[in-house]
Amino acid sequence: MLEINATETVQEGSIFGQITTMDHEQLVICHDQATGLKALIGIHNTVLGPALGGTRMWPYATEQEAITDVLRLSRGMTFKNALAGLNLGGGKAVIIGDPKLKNEAFLRRFGRFVESVGGRYVTAEDVNMKTSDMEYIAMETRHVTGLPQIKGGAGDPSPVTAFGVYMGMKAAAKKAFGSDSLQKKKIAVQGVGQVGKYLIDYLVKEGAEIMITDIFEDKLKAIAKETGATVVDPNVIYDLPMDIYAPCALGATINDQTIDRLKCKVIAGGANNQLKDEAKHGKILMEKGIIYAPDFLINAGGVINVGAEYYGDYHKDLVFAQTEKIYDTCMSILDKSEKENIPAQQAAIEAAKARIEAIGRVKLPF
Repeated sequence: MLEINATETVQEGSIFGQITTMDHEQLVICHDQATGLKALIGIHNTVLGPALGGTRMWPYATEQEAITDVLRLSRGMTFKNALAGLNLGGGKAVIIGDPKLKNEAFLRRFGRFVESVGGRYVTAEDVNMKTSDMEYIAMETRHVTGLPQIKGGAGDPSPVTAFGVYMGMKAAAKKAFGSDSLQKKKIAVQGVGQVGKYLIDYLVKEGAEIMITDIFEDKLKAIAKETGATVVDPNVIYDLPMDIYAPCALGATINDQTIDRLKCKVIAGGANNQLKDEAKHGKILMEKGIIYAPDFLINAGGVINVGAEYYGDYHKDLVFAQTEKIYDTCMSILDKSEKENIPAQQAAIEAAKARIEAIGRVKLPF
């Protein structure tokens, strides 16, 4: 295991430069030849508590792509946990490779690496990871959450994540349209995995007109048959006339190639890091009059769920009640954005940093 700390001398363009630019505390590089494991653990900030964030597995094209992803994701978790009112810092892990590589030894070895950072990082499931995978990881570390219900855990956090996204979407709709009703609103959901699927259920109940797309045609057909949603080609989703764009797959779909194609009034979805360049594209959205519900704000339901499990105080009703507050938090951030004439992303980050700084002062010695 190679450990890189943010206190080292930095050079422009280096890994040290990257973690310093985004204010990370630690980047842990994990490798095990016997199992083929290659993983990264990004610990961004632990002022509020241990850095909690899920592990995703993805066949990244390059190691640099994986490093960029883990650094962006872990930073987003810091802001997500802070805005959700949790006493948790921000971290994330990525495993490089085909998800088919997973087996007991592979996952338990990753668990050993999680254990080696001494509780500074707590893992859970993310893209291409399941609650059953957490069982193997938990055999080697107690710093894991999101376990199956049958094992005493809270189970799949996706329904809670989707509920939070739904609350955030309604708040953004209130800001854009004057009403938080989604009835007859044309909503394009990009990605119909676990979160997207549960989000669609809420939208169906409200009577929205739903368009869906995904790279997996079998999922699309099944959900379209079940809900009546219209299937659209992944390449044309940005060009469709719609009221709300809901990215629920991988990040960076709001970028130089797509942003001018969007005809929506609201962007609110479950994906992480939706803005390719948060400063540039956040400003463009504001100038275009598109209400953007910051992703790390509205997709916090999942971490609220697994955080309650980790601290041994899980009550489903309380978790959903806390997640429902995302509506009010989103409204306050959008009001701040409007009042100060700054992008919603910036407004949300400032609010998160303010809480971290305030609690950091509380923890100072007398």
